[in-house]
Amino acid sequence: MTARRWLERLQAEWLLLAFALLTLVLALVDPQPAAAWARWLQWPTLAGLAGLLIAIQGIRDSALVQHAAAVLAARTHSLRTLGLLLVASAALLSMVLTNDVSLFVLVPLTVAIGGLSNLPVLRMVVLEALAVNAGSTLSPIGNPQNLLLWQHGQLSFLGFAWAMLPAAAVMFALVAALAWIWLPRERVALLPEALDRQVVAGRLATLSLAALAAMVLAMEYGHAAYGAGALLLVFTLVSPRSLARVDWLLLLTFAAIFLGLGHLAELPQVDAALDRFDFGQPLTLYLGGILASQVISNVPATVLLLDRAHDPVALAVAVNVGGFGLAIGSLANLIALRLARQPQGLRALHRVSIPFLLVCAPLVYLAWRWLG
Repeated sequence: MTARRWLERLQAEWLLLAFALLTLVLALVDPQPAAAWARWLQWPTLAGLAGLLIAIQGIRDSALVQHAAAVLAARTHSLRTLGLLLVASAALLSMVLTNDVSLFVLVPLTVAIGGLSNLPVLRMVVLEALAVNAGSTLSPIGNPQNLLLWQHGQLSFLGFAWAMLPAAAVMFALVAALAWIWLPRERVALLPEALDRQVVAGRLATLSLAALAAMVLAMEYGHAAYGAGALLLVFTLVSPRSLARVDWLLLLTFAAIFLGLGHLAELPQVDAALDRFDFGQPLTLYLGGILASQVISNVPATVLLLDRAHDPVALAVAVNVGGFGLAIGSLANLIALRLARQPQGLRALHRVSIPFLLVCAPLVYLAWRWLG
């Protein structure tokens, strides 16, 4: 890629540029030691993301996703049924594979189905982003904030899930209702010209699926860096073309987000402002977790409020609800939009996700306080 094309591509990466600028400004006004920068960068998370990007690119290049999309589209007759199946799959997978990994599996499949049929891709990707935020709420391993709070609160796996059940049930019921209303009722119409099925590259497909499973296990047991390094080596030898096609700018974007938001959350002014609030009050903690998530994303918000919250489950409910609303509320939202690469994706997400938060937040609070 020429220097001019790189410059043009960077101009389209407004999120990367914005957070890179924030990181630079904060570095100038509030210099910090290297250890702080290393902590903010969240190397294990970045390494896990890199490994997932490599594995998913291999799966895409093998034509396995396209083949699975053709089979699924051909066997499902209603767009509403197909959409609800994808939404339910996103929610269920997020409980086991985490919200980010679930999107890496389902969004490419959704885009491929959209290329074969009349499925409204952008609508589906928005719904899947909402669904993984809802589904992952129930599981202690569904997302990073739950994992952190589950371990911090020293609850049992089932105990944490039971405590989160009222909130998760309300969230998923709202997502399912939105999907039912928003998805068209018409039949799936396959596009004959798009059904020129590519031959699946079996070797690359097998390698990439094994790589995806290995990367998830490596992340689960705290060895994301080793897993990503191994995948980088293997794909360099076996499929360098896939490696070159990986969306490395997405990785840079997340690095900039982690650095900028991590530094912002630890500013003395932020700390002093938080000391004015009594987070021992359930409603204060609930609203604080949601609002903080809208500004710095729900994982940094969890870290910011962790030592101020007397009830880890209450904080978990708040920051999971905070994943709705603005795209920055949950990094899963940004991943979904980036994987889909649909025009006006950010605008479409906000048109749905902000009203969704306004409806969801009071209902979840009532359900959690009455049934939790």
